[in-house]
Amino acid sequence: MRIGVGRKKIRTGDLLVAAGAITEEQLQQALVLQKEKGQRLGKTLMEEGFISEELLIATLTQQLGVDYIELRGYKFDDEILKLIPEDAATKYNVVPLGYDERNPNVLRVAMADPMDIMAIDDLSIITGSQIEPMLALEEEISRTIGKYYGNHQAMEAAEAYRREREQNMLTQEEEDEYNADIENSPIVLLVKQILEGGVRQRASDIHIEPMETSVRVRYRIDGVLKQVMSYDYSLLSGICARLKIMGGMDISEKRKPQDGRISIMVDRREYDIRVSMLPTVYGEKTVMRLTSKDGLTKPKSELGFSREELKVFDGILSNPHGIILVTGPTGSGKSTTLYTSLSELNVEGVNIITVEDPVEANIDGINQCQVNEKADMTFAAALRSILRQDPDIIMIGEIRDGETASIAVKAAITGHLVVSTLHTNSAASTVTRLIDMGIEPYTVGDALVGVIAQRLVRRLCTCKQARYAEDYEKKVLGVPVDEDIAIYEPNGCPLCSDTGYAGRIGVYEMMPVSHKLQTVIAKGAAADEIEKTALEEGMMTLKLSCAKHVLNGITSMSEMKKIVYQAGDDY
Repeated sequence: MRIGVGRKKIRTGDLLVAAGAITEEQLQQALVLQKEKGQRLGKTLMEEGFISEELLIATLTQQLGVDYIELRGYKFDDEILKLIPEDAATKYNVVPLGYDERNPNVLRVAMADPMDIMAIDDLSIITGSQIEPMLALEEEISRTIGKYYGNHQAMEAAEAYRREREQNMLTQEEEDEYNADIENSPIVLLVKQILEGGVRQRASDIHIEPMETSVRVRYRIDGVLKQVMSYDYSLLSGICARLKIMGGMDISEKRKPQDGRISIMVDRREYDIRVSMLPTVYGEKTVMRLTSKDGLTKPKSELGFSREELKVFDGILSNPHGIILVTGPTGSGKSTTLYTSLSELNVEGVNIITVEDPVEANIDGINQCQVNEKADMTFAAALRSILRQDPDIIMIGEIRDGETASIAVKAAITGHLVVSTLHTNSAASTVTRLIDMGIEPYTVGDALVGVIAQRLVRRLCTCKQARYAEDYEKKVLGVPVDEDIAIYEPNGCPLCSDTGYAGRIGVYEMMPVSHKLQTVIAKGAAADEIEKTALEEGMMTLKLSCAKHVLNGITSMSEMKKIVYQAGDDY
């Protein structure tokens, strides 16, 4: 065991102060906040900006005489993971890495707190080996435990549930009641693992699908569905019953579609889950959309704007009144852009009111209303009431019909700033969609101040491989055919789970409405003519924006094909 401080427990804060990484005053502030949040001191210090992740790691490794391990790209061995049971791994926030090549009696273990002597002693007894601690970030250890231990625990819960069913021979109604009452029943643990696994693997959606003889669980990660588990068909009714209870749905109704909402805490972060259940041939299919408050309210710098796009975005947001529209298909990041816009505009001097279906994230300082069709609280009805609430800025979740569009336009013309979304393929076609909804062209031209069309493409992982672009690819990218152009392809490594991609980035087409564009729109011009005028004024199309990402090695040609196709361009 290589701990430079011996067997004496030294507190992280004192160690950082002694090394000059933080001040005593910063330590005391962080200790108060740490107690409130119930998290490790290192995380609190980083969140408050008192110390960077790099400096924290460098100071601790140097002072303690331990090495740092980056877990995201580490390839774990199932046999090694079995050495430490999940309850011990979770209790001490540790994960086993492997035996020392020079000394097979020494087990390397990643720890969030390498100074935890009690943990080291317990792990030594559990594994029968000498423990060599290595420093790792707390969040990465939690994610690793959830990813590698989670499936194993879920399968155990599934098997325990199957055995209980066989032993008790309950009727369907008794079984549903049983799952409702017992919080530690195997089905409760199984559903918990499915939800937590989705969160820890960065899934945006979880699909639980009944097949003829099995139940398939898939996660949508970076826009692509990936199967993670398959269970015996007998578990379907129990899973559905548990989700209905959690989501406040009718447990006895199995013939009609149902919607619900669940809130869960995973690794001390709150997640909101929208649940949709649909009866299919083989039983009820469940799809859950996962969102977190932090995930929707990102700073502008994380949206993927280029310097020029950021300038245009700020210009559009600086309008005192008018309509700003964010457009794109489902899952293109519209809500994130919308919430980011609201966070930018959210200052003490303005009254911001939203009407959403549903409210996706609660933001302090903003008045948020939820659509309720049963109570006649439609987008249009809510908007009429909102206009009597002295608003400065109004956010409409989506403009779905002519009535909502008409009220939104009137609000914009009478001095309000209206922000909303629309499902269209490009910025120019958004204008014609509003006209198709019954809004007069001259009114659209007068009210509209900017349109942002967007998509999401997957980012290439660091394991990407370079190659020369083919001639037809150069034409699509808009670069000279006679030049040698390097582009990158996905490869696959443990860091990206062998997909070749890690995370996503936004691709934008921003169209600020100038006086010239207003004139063109007011004449009732077609989308092609509107786009032509916008291009003359310097607008970047989705295709050109994505081509930049390909040339910069951020994404691949295969990802660009999706954008080009969706944007209606000829590939």
